[in-house]
Amino acid sequence: MIPPSLRIDLNADLGEATGAGGAARDEALLDCVTSANIACGCHAGDPATMGRTVRAALARGVALGAHPSWPDRAGFGRRDLDLPADAAYDLVLCQLGALEALARAAGARLRHLKPHGALYNRAARDRPLADAIARAVRDFDPGLVLVGLSGGELLRAGRDAGLPCASEVFADRGYEPDGSLTPRGRPGDLIQDATLAAARVLRMVREGRVASTAGGDLAVQADTVCIHGDRPGAPAFARILRDALTAGGVEVRSL
Repeated sequence: MIPPSLRIDLNADLGEATGAGGAARDEALLDCVTSANIACGCHAGDPATMGRTVRAALARGVALGAHPSWPDRAGFGRRDLDLPADAAYDLVLCQLGALEALARAAGARLRHLKPHGALYNRAARDRPLADAIARAVRDFDPGLVLVGLSGGELLRAGRDAGLPCASEVFADRGYEPDGSLTPRGRPGDLIQDATLAAARVLRMVREGRVASTAGGDLAVQADTVCIHGDRPGAPAFARILRDALTAGGVEVRSL
């Protein structure tokens, strides 16, 4: 039997596609997840998409979060631009401010922040960058939850800054032996089978363990699970994952 105290947040990266197709996909995902990481314009999104996503999330009771990035629309925020830490501080503050304005206009507030793409991966290993992001979040709102890779520098920086933090695991990404995510394009980078991904997440929640691409186990802390909104069939993937967690005795709720 799974203890009734086991719980997890399901988050998805949203607001990354414009048009009717992007809106429909986001709304289907919002029916499954408990937290929304909303693109703030630097890697994807625009004011109209941000506002629409905020309102759609609130209509479903989904917690709002900022998803800031390096300024890299051409590369979807997945290119490591190697900008100074001070630049990251300013970028994060600006993106937080833009999304918070739309949230406030809708009668709500942001609940968390999760960096996107290359900014997220760099902050997991680069302490000065992690400190800059944590400082920006603290200076903006010390009550915001900072979301970062399990075992990474961003979580250590957030805790040292006095922020509430959430340790994130990934349903559909491979893990390297050092705990980093397998770079895209390498063997084992993405897990396509939703049933396999759900089994991996259940093990991460129950046991705090996940298999690496080298075959050994890694220790992880699972406070929130990411579902990539841009993956093919993302809403169906999210539904399979949520149903598997519920069937496994895990409570799914926001941070």
